[in-house]
Amino acid sequence: MSTDDKNRAIAAAILPLVGGAGNISSVAHCMTRLRLGLRDRSLVQDEALKALPSVMGVVEDDTYQIVLGPGTVARVTPEFEALVAEGAAEAPTHSAEELADKGAALKAARKAKNATPFKLFLRKIANIFVPLIPALIGCGIIAGLNGLLINLGWLPGVTPALAAIASGFMALIAVFVGFNTAKEFGGTPILGGAVAAIIVFAGVAKIEVFGQTLSPGQGGVLGALGAAVLAVYVEKWCRRWVPESLDVLVTPTLTVLVSGLVTIYGLMFVAGEVSQGIGDFANWLLENAGAGAGFLLGGLFLPLVMLGLHQALIPIHTTLIEQQGYTALLPILAMAGAGQVGAAMAVYLKLPRNGSIRRTIKSALPAGFLGVGEPLIYGVSLPLGRPFVTACVGGAFGGGFVGLFSMLGDKVGSTAIGPSGWALFPLLDGNKGLGTTIAIYAGGLIVGYLVGFVATYFWGFSRELIEEFDVDTEAAATPVPVAAGTPAATPGHEPEPEPVKV
Repeated sequence: MSTDDKNRAIAAAILPLVGGAGNISSVAHCMTRLRLGLRDRSLVQDEALKALPSVMGVVEDDTYQIVLGPGTVARVTPEFEALVAEGAAEAPTHSAEELADKGAALKAARKAKNATPFKLFLRKIANIFVPLIPALIGCGIIAGLNGLLINLGWLPGVTPALAAIASGFMALIAVFVGFNTAKEFGGTPILGGAVAAIIVFAGVAKIEVFGQTLSPGQGGVLGALGAAVLAVYVEKWCRRWVPESLDVLVTPTLTVLVSGLVTIYGLMFVAGEVSQGIGDFANWLLENAGAGAGFLLGGLFLPLVMLGLHQALIPIHTTLIEQQGYTALLPILAMAGAGQVGAAMAVYLKLPRNGSIRRTIKSALPAGFLGVGEPLIYGVSLPLGRPFVTACVGGAFGGGFVGLFSMLGDKVGSTAIGPSGWALFPLLDGNKGLGTTIAIYAGGLIVGYLVGFVATYFWGFSRELIEEFDVDTEAAATPVPVAAGTPAATPGHEPEPEPVKV
């Protein structure tokens, strides 16, 4: 079977289990997950979906998210969208309308119950920056390769071209942030990009504000975000008050003019001070309290991911990459995944009779080593409870290890956001040699693996938990797939509840 046929087969297997084409209101994807908007949640066949070999787990938040893994999700999504389009064209109009009415009511009730203004704001921030991650990764790897070639003295005629390729996106990242911000907040994307472009325009060096001459790029992504949000509000005001006959001329002109003047004479200076403060604080924290900060950040990152609060760190990472060329926070946070991997290996040994959980771990560990943690979180540690806590302990010690070296003067950073685990090695950078940087990061992973394993093996299971889960699931009276996070029922025990949805 060709790759295209395989991806289409995966999409075709998923579609009927989520209620068919008529039940899909939106399709998108991130680094690892296929994100679906559903009209009627009750039509989803959760257990059958989780049992598909290609599905690593599911997560329910503002959308229904199916974990397929990096690379796979980017290839399956277009095939899924094509199948949805084909099915929608064939579906009777009246049935789709009925589903839409019912699904809208369910979606509104669920959002009213679970959404908070703060979480909704963080989702908007994530939606602005997540689409930029592939370019950050690609340019970051090229920058690392170029640095290696320069250090080795190889291909001197090629390295300037590689430097231009690697740096071009970062030089204009403010424009992309402005474009995505306006789109996310309900404005015209190109107007948001136009206002944000002022920040990186070389001509701002001729302008003096508060006794200081502006510099191109001052304020960075934070300034671009603020400028684009302001542009959206100016544009919406114009849409309300400008006559329709003049709208096409007046609205874009006023939007760019008003927002541009405020950006030049206020936002660039303020955002520049904030960005500088973020960089200074991160440096001070790692230099003076790196071990303790690393311990806390590494230990708390998994719970932050569960609550969706990790999205608040995305602008901070991007700001640090703009300023320093790398973010020293990401390698520390990546240790949470190492603790998760160590915990999963301990679970594998502690439950020798539970073939279902052991198969889940065997299939999910390769992704876990590459930094994709959802299969292990939702399929193993979170449903079991205590192993999730001990996984956090492993992440804490790994983060403390990397943070300790920051205190000693050896910073480890990443030139892009998104990957973690072994996938972060090509993106590593720091203030010392590449060999030292790689060795420190590898050491942190090993510490995370070992502590996560030891903590889970000796303290991750109570006697009752062992008795309940160390059973032959193949012979259980009511077999329930464990691969997606719901342990099988055993004779004399009630089935475990669904894992926490975040």
